[in-house]
Amino acid sequence: MNADTVQWAALSATEARARLDAGEFSASEYGEGLLARVDAVEGTVQAWAHLDPAHVRTQAARADEARARGDSVGPLFGIPVGVKDIIDTADLPTEDGTVLHVGRMPHRDADVVRRLRLAGGLVMGKTVTTELATYAPGKTRNPHNPAHTPGGSSSGSAAAVAAGMVPLAIGTQTNGSVIRPASFCGVYGFKPSAGLLSRSGVLTQSPPLDAMGVFGRTLDDVALLAQTLAGHDTRDAMSLPRAVPPLLRLATTDAALAPTLAWVATPFWERMTADAQQAFGELVELLAGRIAPFDLPATAVDAVGWHKTVMEADLAGSFDMEYERGREQLSASLREQIERGRAVTAVAYRQALARVPVLREGFEAVFDHYDAIVTPAALGTAPLGLASTGDPLMCTLWTFLGMPCLSLPLLHGDNGLPIGVQLVGRLGDDARLLRTARWVVRRVAEAVPDGGTMTKELL
Repeated sequence: MNADTVQWAALSATEARARLDAGEFSASEYGEGLLARVDAVEGTVQAWAHLDPAHVRTQAARADEARARGDSVGPLFGIPVGVKDIIDTADLPTEDGTVLHVGRMPHRDADVVRRLRLAGGLVMGKTVTTELATYAPGKTRNPHNPAHTPGGSSSGSAAAVAAGMVPLAIGTQTNGSVIRPASFCGVYGFKPSAGLLSRSGVLTQSPPLDAMGVFGRTLDDVALLAQTLAGHDTRDAMSLPRAVPPLLRLATTDAALAPTLAWVATPFWERMTADAQQAFGELVELLAGRIAPFDLPATAVDAVGWHKTVMEADLAGSFDMEYERGREQLSASLREQIERGRAVTAVAYRQALARVPVLREGFEAVFDHYDAIVTPAALGTAPLGLASTGDPLMCTLWTFLGMPCLSLPLLHGDNGLPIGVQLVGRLGDDARLLRTARWVVRRVAEAVPDGGTMTKELL
């Protein structure tokens, strides 16, 4: 079977895995199909920082040899995965989106890459990140319209999945770097609870805020990848010695009862674009009977400032060497963040961090009554232009608190570009969040019989 007979780009990871198991095609054939897709669209999308076709072929051939020997192949056998270029890979450069780190070759894999390989997955390549995973854009463009941003900082990971060049990708989030690009690119994005996926071997921005995340074409895909990468790692202080939750099982299982949902427009609703406001209004109408409005506590607005205090102070520490030795090579936006961070006092930093447990405690009562919070993933569709990656405002609170978040590609704007629906769950209750998301996705699909995403015209 050759690449012309299979719609490689349209396969989800779970579909490809089942067909690989059934012997319908080999890992090498699948890899060749995806490489052909890269040849067709990468010139426009520019999602890859490093992609060596020969290395992809070598990994795929080894996977086929393992299968022929009858070796245990793992849950990601033969599945190529994009890896954000701030996540260490021992066999590919990790340059962190900055000229200051050009040619950097790590000596060992990050923990998530190690788990990926043990599960039989292949590293397709390194996906483009913004500069040191902050706000200065890389070269990547939105696959739906290359005149628009793909979001950031996990730009290449979201765009590569959206463009069909790879079924899965790994990213990171310190503010909105998984959820926002997933929304803009129209794919599923999942940022698990703080501590579920190890950050060892990943560029450090802000230890209290940094989180791993995953992208996929379906809800099952992100559940599969997150479950495979999860596990305790003593090198990450936030990693917890706990059993891996049954993410995939609950993502593929209907709840015994329809969930209850809290609709949070957030205090920033007026900053939403008009078409996004209307699309979410129609979504809330569609979910009537299972969703109720919920107002955030007044202190939630202040979380944006507290998050900024923590993140910028940590950026100043994490990138001190880059600033001291090569500040002229840094973007103006990153220099300004570092300089503001250097002015943050220890008292202000500790006061900001002290708000986290207080706010978390306030949300416990919410999840005693609701299975998940429904809220926008971004302020609208991907903005026109490539000078910015868009505003992460709709993600900031949830990242500050370490709560699990999903972006579901269920809406469209007037310009036809995607708008993600963000679901937020209780800290540590990731599997329940995925099961709730399954219900929401199916409910919307029932309202749109052709399987498309909701638009104003369809409702």
